[in-house]
Amino acid sequence: MSKLIVSLSPHIHADGSVESNMCGVIIALLPALLVSFLYFGIGAAVVCLTSVLSCVLFEWAICRFIMKTPRNTVRDMSAVVTGLLLAFNLPSNIPVWIVIIGALVAIGIGKMTFGGLGCNPFNPALVGRCFLLVSFPAQMTSWPVPGQLFKYTDATTAATPLSLVKWAIKSNDPSVLEQVPDSMSLLLGNNSLGDGAGALGEVCALALLVGFVYMLWRRIITWHIPVSIVATVFAVSGVLHLCNPAYPSPVGVVLSGGLLLGAIFMATDYVTSPMTHRGQLVYGVAIGLLTIVIRNWGAYPEGMSFAILIMNAFTPLINMYMKPRRFAAK
Repeated sequence: MSKLIVSLSPHIHADGSVESNMCGVIIALLPALLVSFLYFGIGAAVVCLTSVLSCVLFEWAICRFIMKTPRNTVRDMSAVVTGLLLAFNLPSNIPVWIVIIGALVAIGIGKMTFGGLGCNPFNPALVGRCFLLVSFPAQMTSWPVPGQLFKYTDATTAATPLSLVKWAIKSNDPSVLEQVPDSMSLLLGNNSLGDGAGALGEVCALALLVGFVYMLWRRIITWHIPVSIVATVFAVSGVLHLCNPAYPSPVGVVLSGGLLLGAIFMATDYVTSPMTHRGQLVYGVAIGLLTIVIRNWGAYPEGMSFAILIMNAFTPLINMYMKPRRFAAK
């Protein structure tokens, strides 16, 4: 008689495994990673390498010396994914020691404190990112201009499209939006004309969309969360733009900042997102609304990270009220 083993989430109802799905996410991140190398050069390489190695090292050390688990969870590749996503949320000129602190918070506090993969209520990479944003606001909001391939901490910085949008809304001056790159530039990543591009993962929307298509094809994620987030942001920002031209066009809102990065790669995290499709739609719509509110009227130009973390906290509640219908139940 075979032994029944009930494991922690995520429960994968397929022939795949956690390792194969994590490897699939890494492959989906490769186009955006290559574009970040192309635009930021050595800075992107240093930040990504430091983040990934730090996350892997911290997870190995915690498993080995603190939790003393018989099987080290570094093999499931989730620490590599966390390291890449953390790096994608950082500027290319941020000092190495700050990246290491972010990795320690992401793995040590955001993940392993709760018991490791399957137990964390919040996305670990976003926990690390928000901790760094609150602790080191100057370094986390210094955005290098793309094209400085051989400059790292001494790279020239400039305002990002989201910063310009924030100023246009605050001053109620639509002319400020003329400085924002057009939608095609945001899609292809050609915003190198004296503008700061933002974090590593925000350079090219097209690269993120390629990763989205790949993960849909591999059935690593479903369309419900990303599409509901993007549709909500597009619809609400479109209404605001029609009411007041000082608000940017909905296409520009969707393509700028970390919206696509968060919607595709972080809001869809198996552990911290709802299990049912109805729940995922509610979850995505709420993230989209919160993102618009924080971007337009909050203290920070970008609101995606905070919106996802807030809705991570509501995931258990959504799962409770959005249960699938029981078989043969009236």
